[in-house]
Amino acid sequence: MADPSTYRPAPGAIPTSPGVYKFRDAHGRVIYVGKAKSLRPRLSSYFQDLAGLHPRTATMVTTAAAVEWTVVATEVEALQLEYSWIKEFDPRFNVKYRDDKSYPELAVTLNEEYPRVQVMRGAHKKGVRYFGPYGHAWAIRETVDLLLRVFPVRTCSNGVFKRAAQVGRPCLLGYIGKCAAPCVGRVSADEHRALAEDFCDFMAGRTGNYLRRLETEMQEAAADMEYEKAARLRDDIGALKRAMEKNAIVLADATDADLLAVAEDELEAAVQIFHVRGGRVRGQRGWVTDKVEDVDTAGLVEHALQQLYGGGSENVPREVLVPALPEPVEPVRQWLGGLRGAQVDLRIPQRGDKKDLMATVQRNAQQALALHKTKRASDLTTRSRALQEIADALELDSVPLRIECFDISHLQGEDVVASMVVFEDGLARKSEYRRFQIKGFEGQDDVRSMHEVISRRFRRYLQEREQTGEWAVPEEGPEEADAAPDGAPDTALGGAAPADGGRTEDGRPKRFAYPPQLLVVDGGQPQVAAARRALDELGIDDVALCGLAKRLEEVWLPGEDDPVVLPRSSEGLYLLQRVRDEAHRFAITYQRGKRSKRLTAGELDSVPGLGETRRQALLKHFGSLKKLRAATVDDLCAVPGIGRRTAETVAAALSSRTPAAPAVNTATGEIIEDGADEPAPAAPETAPIQETP
Repeated sequence: MADPSTYRPAPGAIPTSPGVYKFRDAHGRVIYVGKAKSLRPRLSSYFQDLAGLHPRTATMVTTAAAVEWTVVATEVEALQLEYSWIKEFDPRFNVKYRDDKSYPELAVTLNEEYPRVQVMRGAHKKGVRYFGPYGHAWAIRETVDLLLRVFPVRTCSNGVFKRAAQVGRPCLLGYIGKCAAPCVGRVSADEHRALAEDFCDFMAGRTGNYLRRLETEMQEAAADMEYEKAARLRDDIGALKRAMEKNAIVLADATDADLLAVAEDELEAAVQIFHVRGGRVRGQRGWVTDKVEDVDTAGLVEHALQQLYGGGSENVPREVLVPALPEPVEPVRQWLGGLRGAQVDLRIPQRGDKKDLMATVQRNAQQALALHKTKRASDLTTRSRALQEIADALELDSVPLRIECFDISHLQGEDVVASMVVFEDGLARKSEYRRFQIKGFEGQDDVRSMHEVISRRFRRYLQEREQTGEWAVPEEGPEEADAAPDGAPDTALGGAAPADGGRTEDGRPKRFAYPPQLLVVDGGQPQVAAARRALDELGIDDVALCGLAKRLEEVWLPGEDDPVVLPRSSEGLYLLQRVRDEAHRFAITYQRGKRSKRLTAGELDSVPGLGETRRQALLKHFGSLKKLRAATVDDLCAVPGIGRRTAETVAAALSSRTPAAPAVNTATGEIIEDGADEPAPAAPETAPIQETP
């Protein structure tokens, strides 16, 4: 018997939207499917005191080991999706449908001379057209009642039909216009069959042409002043639209399609796929993946298509709807067409019901990513397990509650910068982030840069500890202090010690006074060795050190010839990756901002009559200096604030200079030619960041 509290979702993780939920047991089998107008209160009701639950419900929640949900736009969609899942998974605790081992469906007996609309259960019969399954017979009867005023197909049993034919008098439905009364000859057998076939076409989703035809007839009747007929047609159209609302999850024209949506952030991405067959959602699947490579939404879509269809287990439908097209898209289309044996329409939905359903898929992807982040980042148990796995893998005496990670970024040896990010208890602490300028040398020497930044960070740590009187600085020769930029107060590294003893008003040590339990560097053996040498030179031997190499995600320890390899599913490896990727993001953002300022100063500052405001306007309008060089005088004049004389001066100044050779960003490996492929600098961090030369 499982304890429901072990898999209870975190507070606030459950959405308040309509949706469908599934309980799974320890083997992954679906044991219960339900729907809710608002998922949060419904699911929360299962995790109250067991004594307050119905015995069946208590048995279900103690048998289950996990709960998951799917968000939909309306309650009708939740209803339809619940039906599909009940039939697909046959959950053991959905007992209200286990009475006859079947589910009610709407059936049209086209194998009879006078087809009949009815509710049927059990095995399908030849010559009968089925729609459903539905969760309740009353739901079928409500839909049929709305449609009978437009498609008056008989619904009576064979016995009632024969008796009405014998006495020559129809039943009540015949008198009120909800049956064409073929029993008394009001319509012929062929006319009645045509009504039944129209009914089937409408239920199959081919609704557009029929509604347009009725609207045309209504307008013609109104134009001919046949207002009673026009009012009747108006009511018929309203009835059909109400019936369509009961099947909002159904796409028109019996669509066969797969809809794929992606939700992503800088570190992870969630993919959700809805499988639509015959116009109805027949299945759903999804994944959450680490973004171990620099990939955009189009790349994620391409990887997802490979994952979905590459194994050959999935049938490729006629349409595949995606949020972004792979680049180039034609090879992917041809590949999908080869798998299907016919042309596949791979596209982005632009309007209509397919775009609306895509929005539902997108909401599910966003919810899946948010839930994943909540479980892996905010859940105390998961974070504790990740820290413990790191401690075990690195053979630490205790779990590393404070982790600091350093990364070096530069562009062909220019604008060398470093970043320091801090994670405490497995969560990012952005107020502790720091970034460094490295100006003592130029060149592509990440090892030397790493040695310098580690030395500077821990030298300041020793100085601040000395001011508190808790640790004496090791004896060493005089060393020149780092200078603060542009005469600003010294708030990062080097310089005189603070007069307040290195503490804030509440007694908390300032800035670098906290040492980490684990120091992580972005790189392999060389970077780890440089960091170890810096720590040894300062006499620091109580800080654990490791490096995380990007290529194979190997963890390197000082002095070891072989790396530590953590399992790909390890929570500890996930945390180290997140720390490393955050340090990389922080470093490259700072480096790009510095480079953008340097390029602007080098290219545009010398243009006569061009001030700071108009320089920024030009760069914002064209996006890069390469596009700015290629712009004509008329293009330059289109920028607000740039007159023709200034435009001619700028064009002449830029055309007289020879572009530099392509540059390679060593942090990302991308080729950048004068900012052509580099995005604009990111917005500044909201956390206080100290900057040092």
